[in-house]
Amino acid sequence: MTKMCATVSRRCHCAALLAVLLAGVNAAATAAATAAATGASSDATLQPSWTFAGYGSAGVVHSSEQAADFTANALNPGSAGHSRRYAYDVDSRLAGQINLVVDARWSAVVQVVSERDVDHDFSPSVEWANLKYRYSPDLSVRVGRIALPVFLVGDYRKASYALPWVRPPVEVYSALPISHSDGVDLSYRWGAGLANNTTQLSFGSTRLRVSPTAHANASHLIGLSNTTTLGALTVRGSVMTTRLTVDFAKPLFDVYRQFGAAGAALADNFDVSNKRTSVATLGTSYDPGNWFVMAELGYLDADSYLGDKTVSYLSAGYRWDALTPYATWSNASANQSTVVAGLPLGGLPPQLAPVAGALNAQLNGLLSRIAVQRTISAGLRWDYMRDRSLKLQYDRLVTRGGSAGTLLNIQPEFRSGQPMHAVSVMLDVVF
Repeated sequence: MTKMCATVSRRCHCAALLAVLLAGVNAAATAAATAAATGASSDATLQPSWTFAGYGSAGVVHSSEQAADFTANALNPGSAGHSRRYAYDVDSRLAGQINLVVDARWSAVVQVVSERDVDHDFSPSVEWANLKYRYSPDLSVRVGRIALPVFLVGDYRKASYALPWVRPPVEVYSALPISHSDGVDLSYRWGAGLANNTTQLSFGSTRLRVSPTAHANASHLIGLSNTTTLGALTVRGSVMTTRLTVDFAKPLFDVYRQFGAAGAALADNFDVSNKRTSVATLGTSYDPGNWFVMAELGYLDADSYLGDKTVSYLSAGYRWDALTPYATWSNASANQSTVVAGLPLGGLPPQLAPVAGALNAQLNGLLSRIAVQRTISAGLRWDYMRDRSLKLQYDRLVTRGGSAGTLLNIQPEFRSGQPMHAVSVMLDVVF
């Protein structure tokens, strides 16, 4: 791959090659499958082969917010702000990937990523591990752990080098922190006039830790995605539905159910227990080479305290030799109230009223985590050498309506509505 990127000024070309690499596509297998489809005896000549590749990001973030921690993903929580004045764990990660090509039809990929997790360490985890069968040059099936085809850069959201920014806009991408599922997907490539399309249908499930003691289970996961390319234009639309269970707040709702019909109704409404969760996204980018514009809109409804929300961003940048200045506006809004009255305290026995009040406060604390915020970002990317980039990014984030937004480790003195500022420096490499 590095040999194919002739100069750093062709960063967009290198990023596209990286995206293909991270998707587990091997050029030799593709050529062999094409030869097989046209009648050539490729199976006899193609020998099993494997390749290794990887990517890494080393970053530091400073946040002006002293009563909370700035983070890009709740499952990989950073500690910039209250915990540390300068944090190295918000975006830093290291990944390695092995691609195996058996013959014209069979291939496999395994990717392992080391990044901060909910245990506050960098223990490696398997991001992808799947076996692929290419029925024809246009139709293939994969089985195993597979990237979710949701969001415009969802397939390679963790590979910062392939992105123009330090990180994908947090309002959009932290709304669905799950990046893979265990199951099967079908992929079909087809044409419509001058446009090329890739349609993916996914079935699976996933289980992951959301805290040192709690887990999230997404079962009966079904996703449909279509990516259309027409010259410099790319459009991706996706929908996904799953049954979601998160036991993080189960003790809270177990106590609620002891308060009769009113408490049971609140628990049934807000508990994440086998709740139908739906996601729909539409993203587009136009990148003729010297400049780019990207935009994305998403709708997510978890039918629980996780929220019903709409997220979006608009980003643009201009490439001037090895430098790419860019700017981004992103937003997250709630389609529901983030404050509820909870259990009525009137009429309760004196010994139970304080308990009910504490339950209501905890419930509203959960609802305050539904992100209602807006961020304006400006940054500069410098491709100072082949397969290396250095990025500087400034973010001005404002939470609204009592929400804590995407911030974590909220302290009692935190006040929603006060702007916070974050400065990030990131070194990205691919190898």
